[in-house]
Amino acid sequence: MYIFNPKDRINMFKFTKILIYIIYPASFAGFMIFCLLTCGGDTKSSADKREAQQDAPRRFVLPLIPGELKAPEARAGYLAVHYWDNFDFSDTAYVHLPEITEQALVDYLDIFSHTDQATAAASISAMLDRTLKEDHTGRMYRHFLSLYKDYLYDPNSPMRNEEYYIPVANYILESVAGDQVLKSRASFDLSMMLKNRKGDTASDIFYTLANGQMGSLHNLSKDYTILFFYDPDCPACKETARQLKTSPLVNGMLSSGKLAVLALYPDEDIALWRKYIPSMPSSWINAYDKERTVRNKVVYDLKAIPSLYLLDRNKQVLLKDANASAIQAWLSTLPE
Repeated sequence: MYIFNPKDRINMFKFTKILIYIIYPASFAGFMIFCLLTCGGDTKSSADKREAQQDAPRRFVLPLIPGELKAPEARAGYLAVHYWDNFDFSDTAYVHLPEITEQALVDYLDIFSHTDQATAAASISAMLDRTLKEDHTGRMYRHFLSLYKDYLYDPNSPMRNEEYYIPVANYILESVAGDQVLKSRASFDLSMMLKNRKGDTASDIFYTLANGQMGSLHNLSKDYTILFFYDPDCPACKETARQLKTSPLVNGMLSSGKLAVLALYPDEDIALWRKYIPSMPSSWINAYDKERTVRNKVVYDLKAIPSLYLLDRNKQVLLKDANASAIQAWLSTLPE
């Protein structure tokens, strides 16, 4: 069975934007004409209709956005609330049709970028309510929970967004459905997502340099700090380090004194870390966690390495667990 790879989804995100801005205005008018031509002419019995529905090919039917909603934000908000209106959660055959359900979820999640956080959270909660109400087997509920986690919480997903996965974890914990294992995992995931959240003050870290000198994250006095958790043997870490090292923007801000880069090795192989020191820029603060406090006390969520945070002067989190491109994009918006 073919399962969509999250890495192949980036080009699909444009689909929902087309729906909101172009297709829906036209389709709504077409639908109204269709209703005027066909309403009152259906003489089929209920049994005939059910049989026709069973024989019809399964597909995802999007809701029609009312024509009076003109603003893109209003149209996206309506779509977020009504996205699943035509979906039959009692039909568990959809569990085996990722080209329908998984694609539908991808487009659904993309809508959230056009709405506010409260609308997204309420929409997710209402959607999960319907899975439990309509499918008494629990299969659809578990299926969509798995998809939410794959797309919103897996560190390898390009759609990863913990702010959208927090409502899912909260729902799992508050729902009467689900076993204790599921709830325990959701509880742990939620505790990790709430650590060093965007807008929070980042937890302080005491680091040690190669010469034995110690320092702390909160004592760095630059306007911005890139906190870079890495492992010298990690290929992805080397690539991230390369992107930062070769960035004219990052290097320019380092030279002007506006930025600090704290590259922290959180594990125990100090010999390996020392061997890698010549590869790190001298303009960075290259350090290790001598007491392994970050790992042992789970001060930061390091389920995947590398992990990058962007902090302001007060050590407020601007970006959490971002990639080098996202950090450079954020910094590029600063006035010169």
